Amino acid sequence: MTLTKNSFRDKCLKKMKKSLKHNKIYKNELVNAKLMREISLYEKKEKRLKILFYYPLKNEVNILKSLKYLRKKHEILIPFMEGKSFKMVPFRLPLKKKKFGILEAGNSIKNIRKIDIAIVPIVGVDGNLQRVGYGKGMYDRFFDKLKIKPYIIFIQPEFCYTKNKVCDKYDIACDVLLTPTNKIKNECL
Repeated sequence: MTLTKNSFRDKCLKKMKKSLKHNKIYKNELVNAKLMREISLYEKKEKRLKILFYYPLKNEVNILKSLKYLRKKHEILIPFMEGKSFKMVPFRLPLKKKKFGILEAGNSIKNIRKIDIAIVPIVGVDGNLQRVGYGKGMYDRFFDKLKIKPYIIFIQPEFCYTKNKVCDKYDIACDVLLTPTNKIKNECL
């Protein structure tokens, strides 16, 4: 049987669902520590960063500890859904539950065009370290609109990788992948 993007996504989602029951808090702490180390390397280049975070769903790595710490010294942005994609808005409370159960900050008239770092949740990665997401294509459409590519950090709760190249050419690739057990730098970029 040939591995397709959809069959690989299904395999990864099953793996994520099964693994989330075991040591979830510990795994979240491991990823948060790796994320903070990764951002600290980038902080040496820039003083105040613009960082796109995601607000975690139940089956994603909870990176709120890093978000809360980093918002003291950097500009934190989160996605605000618009049609089949999203725009970036400043992280501010209160958050409201929207489509797909995602918590969002209120809309903003700010038109943010440049970010330094993007932290992106993923389901799996292929041999090119391209993202297999939930199948809606929102992140792909969003990154396609950016003129300047940020440093992209993929976050995954359980390492799910295939050597096969199952992604499409428009699927985004990362600069680094972080999981509780792995850190993989993309040497091709």
